[in-house]
Amino acid sequence: ACPRRPRPRGRVAPGGDRPPAAPPIRPGSLSGARESMPSPELADLLRRLAPLRDRLVAHPVRGALRTLDHVRVFQEHHVFAVFDFMSLLKGLQRKICCVDIPWVPPADLQGCRLINEIVLAEESDEDGRGGFGSHFDLYHRSMSQCGANMVPINSFLDSLRQGVSVHAALQSPVIPAAARPFVEQTFQIIETGNICAIAAAFTFGREDLLPDVFQKIVDELNVQAGGQLQEFKYYLERHIGLDGDEHGPMAHRLLQSLCGSDNSQWEQAEEAAVNSLVARRQLWDGISEAIRERCVR
Repeated sequence: ACPRRPRPRGRVAPGGDRPPAAPPIRPGSLSGARESMPSPELADLLRRLAPLRDRLVAHPVRGALRTLDHVRVFQEHHVFAVFDFMSLLKGLQRKICCVDIPWVPPADLQGCRLINEIVLAEESDEDGRGGFGSHFDLYHRSMSQCGANMVPINSFLDSLRQGVSVHAALQSPVIPAAARPFVEQTFQIIETGNICAIAAAFTFGREDLLPDVFQKIVDELNVQAGGQLQEFKYYLERHIGLDGDEHGPMAHRLLQSLCGSDNSQWEQAEEAAVNSLVARRQLWDGISEAIRERCVR
């Protein structure tokens, strides 16, 4: 087992690198999603998925983060899940909202509003420095402050910008082994074009699967590391706070609206949700193994 690093005394993060505390999560204009009761179909699905979600929340990866280096390993893998999440969101936006020219009115106005409100926060949220940025940008910035290896995610994005397909870009040997099948599984769902399956993957593979104890561990390690995880703390407070308080309930409403009372659509949604949760567990398994390998080295 890796020994704990000694707690440094009297160290603080450089003043210019410390963002202010995350702003309070403001209720969205559609916050009524919080009070609405789930349909029988959604309630049944939530019950069937509960054991898978419970196992994820209790996954030992949360207890494996004992040093700053462990967090770096986690980030080097998990950043691909953040990219993955944004891709699901944009896939939904393309399906529900009009993003083409010439513009035509979208058919599902309620769904359009829900998605655009989520996109607003996820793609252009307050960045803690007086500006704006996507949650991926916040995560990427936190990796830089932490000292994580950014070559894999940067080379992956460079390939995409050059027109390389996601599948081909993932074959690069620098991509973490556990991240590759996770992203591929999500893009298989996106490429089906089934809007209920995409919405289910987005709804049930979310970052609220990171429990509160994970944030407490990061808080403690941030003190030990002299503030090198301050940006990561901001990301967790902002992204997971929005997920749990606003975007999670909104995603439930959206899925409920899309599937309606069509049993076949609910079946496809459940299949996508189960596949996403299984893929997330396999990602956590891979991260845990990568942390153990880093300890051996």
